Amino acid sequence: MENKKNQGFLENTFHLSEHHTDVKTEVIAGITTFMTMAYILAVNPNILSATGMDRGAVFTATALAAFAATLLMAAFANYPFVLAPGMGLNAYFAYTVVLQMGYTWQMALAAVFVEGIIFIALSLTNVREAIFNAIPMNLKHAVSAGIGLFIAFIGLQNAKIVVDSATLVSVYSFSGSLEAGTFRSEGITVLLALLGILITAVLLVKNVKGNILWGILITWLLGIVCEITGLYQPNPDLGMFSVLPDFSSGIGIPSLAPTLFQMDFSGIISLNFITIMFAFLFVDMFDTLGTLIGVASKADMLDKDGKLPKIRGALLADAVGTSLGAVFGTSTTTTFVESASGVAEGGRTGLTAVVSALLFGLSLFLSPIFLAIPSFATAPALIVVGFLMITSVMKIDMDDFTEAIPCYICLIAMPFMYSISEGIAMGIVSYVVINVLSGKAKDKKISALMYVLAVLFVLKYVLI
Repeated sequence: MENKKNQGFLENTFHLSEHHTDVKTEVIAGITTFMTMAYILAVNPNILSATGMDRGAVFTATALAAFAATLLMAAFANYPFVLAPGMGLNAYFAYTVVLQMGYTWQMALAAVFVEGIIFIALSLTNVREAIFNAIPMNLKHAVSAGIGLFIAFIGLQNAKIVVDSATLVSVYSFSGSLEAGTFRSEGITVLLALLGILITAVLLVKNVKGNILWGILITWLLGIVCEITGLYQPNPDLGMFSVLPDFSSGIGIPSLAPTLFQMDFSGIISLNFITIMFAFLFVDMFDTLGTLIGVASKADMLDKDGKLPKIRGALLADAVGTSLGAVFGTSTTTTFVESASGVAEGGRTGLTAVVSALLFGLSLFLSPIFLAIPSFATAPALIVVGFLMITSVMKIDMDDFTEAIPCYICLIAMPFMYSISEGIAMGIVSYVVINVLSGKAKDKKISALMYVLAVLFVLKYVLI
């Protein structure tokens, strides 16, 4: 009787029969989605800790942001979409804004918070959809592909497969590590990372559910075996730590105090701050809208005009989640493309999202496990996610050079300039200039917003 009551409550809340689904299907879909994107719990602390942020606090912030934002998605839109701090955006946060541009992570969090507030305002109107429509579709695909290259490059660096050299970068030298006596601390992890890439690739090819997460876990397990057998020897001086979970402090939730409310708004009126905030805004916008449309299309959620009903609620959940995440202490929260895995399992309502959210909440109590996962185990995930993102390049119209060349410039600028924002800026400026000078601008009806953005980016290069 109690079970029927629960099912009745879930039916009334999520309108399961209306969406041709049931509780069992939604639960399985929620678990599947969590499995495919749980890697973010290991990857995000690894990436953001490069800025000096506390890994334990970032882990807690990541899980809380995913938990809260995903519940909001279920409440505002009743969609099976799951949110968490996004890949690419966390890389921009750590490697570009903090490490390259020299801002503190506290100021970067402030930029993310402001971005979220702006998004909340835009999501309550039609402005966000209008901005999305103003940017050429080909350029949107290029941004996604460029981020894929950028992420892959970071993964190669984190795994130490690619290292600094006189030629800027080169491949890791195994013979050099043997001579230096660092093979058991460093060289072995490079081999494990290479093996992890192959393992993850095979799992992806075989369409194994949660292939990225399984790739991380298998690579990590191999690292544990290597440490237990003495093949891998941790060396903190080289940044190589033990891969064995530390339960000495028991199973608990790492303190959020080091990152909670740690936003620095002192530079909020500077041009650089506005540029950074806009870059977060821009990338998050396309990442979110593209994911929503792509996953919704797969689930047959789009109407006859190709629009997504209740998109305003979905965008609002994403926006509030971003600001909440910044308060907790993590980079931009966004809708994950891995939500498609749950949809493929039959998930059609917010119940799928609720199940995934609860699993993120449960993961808070398993921090020793997630924090022990080393960068050489998560690097394959970055590289494979990079591959999934770069597939967007196939959607670019290569026959029209006025479209293809700006996309190419945008795409290569991101990894080569080590900056997502520079890629975006180069793409927009080159798109406007090439089309204007070739006389194609009128035919394509380039929006006024594109001209404004191009001018703003040019001014940035002139003034900064």
